Amino acid sequence: MTIKIIQFLAIIISALALAPAGAHLAALPNKISMPPADYFTVQGIYRGWAVLGWLWLAALVADSVLALLARPQFWPFWLAILAALCFVLMLAIFTVWTLPANQATHNWTTVPANWEALRLQWEYSHAVNTALVFAALCLTAMSALSWRSPGP
Repeated sequence: MTIKIIQFLAIIISALALAPAGAHLAALPNKISMPPADYFTVQGIYRGWAVLGWLWLAALVADSVLALLARPQFWPFWLAILAALCFVLMLAIFTVWTLPANQATHNWTTVPANWEALRLQWEYSHAVNTALVFAALCLTAMSALSWRSPGP
């Protein structure tokens, strides 16, 4: 029964992590060519969203625990490992590209000379992370679906 609970939690947390990522991706086409004043105004809607980053860590933990519990079965184990690695890669992308853009713009309240490059860096790092969280959700679901309960 423990593995079923972890499978459920890993899927739910991954799905919740997809919501803010998908919102960033959906907004990208409308935001990417905005002039500075408009772009910085729109960026203000993300104030407070940092707390949603905890979903990435929670999903990483849930997928890691799932992999640990799924060790006896090849596919469920490796699919959970790949899902966890997607979240590790997301955190790396955030640290290397998204966070520096946030810091250089003081969370999009200051317009530095290279703001357009930072905008591209920020927007596209979020787009890649959306693809990764979607892949992680799929991998987590596939891990759960491929799990075979031991016989009676």
